Amino acid sequence: MPTILAAGGLGFIGSHTCAVLLEKGLNVLVIDSLENSVEDVFYQIKKILNFAKSSKKGNFSFRKGDVRNKEFLRKIFKEYKLSGNQIEIVIHFAGLKSVGESVLNPLSYWDVNINTTISLLTIMDEFKCNNLIFSSSATVYQLEILMNKKVTEESKLSPINPYGNTKFTIEKILSDVSQSESNKWRIANLRYFNPVGAHESGLIGENPKDKPNNLLPMLLKVINKEKKELSIFGSDWPTKDGTCVRDFVHVMDLAEAHVATLKFLLNNEPQIINLNIGTGEGTSVLELIDSFKNTNKCDLPYVFEGRRPGDVPYSVADNTKALKLLDWKPSRSIEDICKDTWRWNKANIKINEKLI
Repeated sequence: MPTILAAGGLGFIGSHTCAVLLEKGLNVLVIDSLENSVEDVFYQIKKILNFAKSSKKGNFSFRKGDVRNKEFLRKIFKEYKLSGNQIEIVIHFAGLKSVGESVLNPLSYWDVNINTTISLLTIMDEFKCNNLIFSSSATVYQLEILMNKKVTEESKLSPINPYGNTKFTIEKILSDVSQSESNKWRIANLRYFNPVGAHESGLIGENPKDKPNNLLPMLLKVINKEKKELSIFGSDWPTKDGTCVRDFVHVMDLAEAHVATLKFLLNNEPQIINLNIGTGEGTSVLELIDSFKNTNKCDLPYVFEGRRPGDVPYSVADNTKALKLLDWKPSRSIEDICKDTWRWNKANIKINEKLI
């Protein structure tokens, strides 16, 4: 059976997607540098498979390494080809992903995100592996001019931060590759909005190694008494309550979108498609905080701070195209997001206590 390579597959979105792929009976190889993830996630995914009701589970393997290393990649592709389990599909999760950090350290973002992609594409082309799903982002859009308007795939592309610029550049590279002489590439750019939540088992979730930059990991620092108050960046945005409005999509809905996208690519002619992956509903930061407090019956003190560089007031997906093309639709609510995040946090505290 062919193999799916998940580059950066032990990260937040990659790990949840791997769990879904494996439960569908697909074989998955993860390559991850562990710069922003931990190897323990690999074993947690194996536990999920052990508990899964599916009778048809795929093979799961992991190699530690930097995807920018072409020789390292070449050896792996060759090994799998000779074994009869050739790598035929790549899901590209690898890269740095913090908007704020990218503003402070843009050179690292350009180095890692662009060179990782070029290395992957070079080796894929060498081994005639022409099926790719790329983890893109809503930050490729010119969001600051789209106040209270949902973003379509035809909205203007003009990022306002280095992270978004790297995603936009990778999409342009992929567009050029798709029009190359062979014209055999099947490529999907999945433009994520705001992935949140955790696996319903509580075994995997969002657990950044460094200082968290996303809302829910920062919120959990307060819940766990590691931080006195949650910082909300800006109270004077032109929104319904002065805080930023986002399209918070459950990471399991996002993971399932990858499986549906894979099915679409393999069942259609070579092409490149861009798809917004979100719920189509906007929730403000304050609304999410209130929902988390009410759902989990907890206290959550917060304080307003100045606006964060690179932020925009409103970012909500028009997901009509994804709903039309894919056998997929988001099904989990904000309350589900809050419950699953709470469950993951409780389980993660126990895991960390065992490691101490």
